[in-house]
Amino acid sequence: MIFYFSGTGNTLWAAQRLAEATGEQLVSMAEALQHGHLSFALTAGERLGFCFPIHGWQPPGIVRRFLSKAQIAWASDAASPHYCYALCTCGDSTGKAIDMFCRQLWHSQQLPLHAAFALVMPESYVCLPFMHTDPPERERQKTLQAAADLSRFITTVADRQTVMEHLVEGPAPWLLTHVVGAFFNRHMVSDRRFVVDAGQCIHCRRCAQVCPTANIDFGRELPEWHHDGSCTACLACYHHCPRHAINYGDITRKRGQYYFGRNSDKTAAVSRPRRNKF
Repeated sequence: MIFYFSGTGNTLWAAQRLAEATGEQLVSMAEALQHGHLSFALTAGERLGFCFPIHGWQPPGIVRRFLSKAQIAWASDAASPHYCYALCTCGDSTGKAIDMFCRQLWHSQQLPLHAAFALVMPESYVCLPFMHTDPPERERQKTLQAAADLSRFITTVADRQTVMEHLVEGPAPWLLTHVVGAFFNRHMVSDRRFVVDAGQCIHCRRCAQVCPTANIDFGRELPEWHHDGSCTACLACYHHCPRHAINYGDITRKRGQYYFGRNSDKTAAVSRPRRNKF
């Protein structure tokens, strides 16, 4: 079983590749929380994977909530021991996010982490003055390298190897995760700064369709956020808007947009999360 969370599609692409290679089921953590389907039974020998993006050098809050609420039962025997892995995607570096995830996985589920990987993918967070989407050539290079790295990671998972590979923690990783990241996740993960340019909005409702937490409704023919704490600041609504009508305050008005497959017909089919049946 592979539990995943994805906003702009980078992580969904990686999770889908893993599922195709291993034959294991994909489950959306966001949908599981939304619908209250939080009990899972794994068969003996089944691998358990967690795929998620890095938000502010930490695992997203929604992933941490899922770990604290999910009930994962694992049938195991000596011939089929547990194998648990995590794959994260990031635009640049992970900080100590995997260490944080590993600690909560043990605290909440009493499961050890046998392997972890990081994929450097095109940048999608643009809500800070120094953060922008990658130029097209850099985006292409990152995607090609990520595809090569993912193929290697898939082999590692298939063979149940124990390894912590290519985690790209970056400079001062403890500071990034526990100081900068703590501030970011406490104060900047909110939907209250989203605004809509009514003159640009074409009422296509794409923002509501791609929101992984179903946090957007259409009120007066414009998107309205729930302001109930469910927003993860993944920016799926901003990046998928075909008219750039959605912005995060004023800071993103002249910033680029990105979602996985935006510039490639071959990958456009996986740019939005699929609905799972439970």
